Amino acid sequence: MGILGWIVVITAIAGVGGTGLGGYIGAVLRRDSSKVISLLLAFAGGVMMAVVCFDLIPEAFQPEGASEPFSVWFVIGGVVLGFVLVYVLNRWIDKVTNPELQHIDSSHPQTADDLDELIHADHFNMHKRTNREKRQNQGLFVAGLVMATAIALHNMPEGMVIGATYAGDPGSITGGSGFVIAVIIALHNIPEGMAVSVPLISGGMSKWKAIGITALSGAPTIIGALIGYSLGLISPVWLSLALSFAGGAMLYVVFGELFPESFLIWKSKAPGAMALIGTMTGLLIVYA
Repeated sequence: MGILGWIVVITAIAGVGGTGLGGYIGAVLRRDSSKVISLLLAFAGGVMMAVVCFDLIPEAFQPEGASEPFSVWFVIGGVVLGFVLVYVLNRWIDKVTNPELQHIDSSHPQTADDLDELIHADHFNMHKRTNREKRQNQGLFVAGLVMATAIALHNMPEGMVIGATYAGDPGSITGGSGFVIAVIIALHNIPEGMAVSVPLISGGMSKWKAIGITALSGAPTIIGALIGYSLGLISPVWLSLALSFAGGAMLYVVFGELFPESFLIWKSKAPGAMALIGTMTGLLIVYA
């Protein structure tokens, strides 16, 4: 199998597999492992931060084929572009999925402070207990579909990160930064998958159908990976832009999603310690 085939397989596991696993956890399994998820997110964030800061961004200054280093402002521009794009997509996701939260009061605050609120399982359980009207269940069903669409769009730039990283290091399939980032994105997609499946099920969809739709929302990750890889092969300029864009996108994922979600799920010093362990692990991956 060629490198494109491996990129498709690895990205499919990260995108479709990660969101699908999250959908399965949200639909079938008990959600009493919040602390484990918190530690996994913190660890993934630490590894990602180290790989971005000590591998992706330094590589963007003088990627393979470049005769001289690119300007620091060019790299900063790419980082900012990636950060802002993923930020805008996440703001849009928050906006279009907020109508699901129809019961905002002291018991259902806007700011999620545990795993159930983060993935909207609190509303799922409340509707099961109180047997709300059918039209409200339909509202949750529509909210789940909207969230699935939003997550699908959000996954495309994450796929571009994997593809761009492989373009910068084409010689390593499972031992380089591209594979590490794919694994971290897969972990990151687990709570997103849970957030999609729970409202779909609360709206009346069968568990396995909800899991299937949730998994499909990760499919655009594959398209993004192919785009990122193709752009990186055009020229050193495009490769530098792709790598710096990837770095910015992942920095938002780290500081805007992984770390906040981890600390919201488990208010403890443990996620901070796990983030440090993840950072040291990332350094070992880059330099060992």
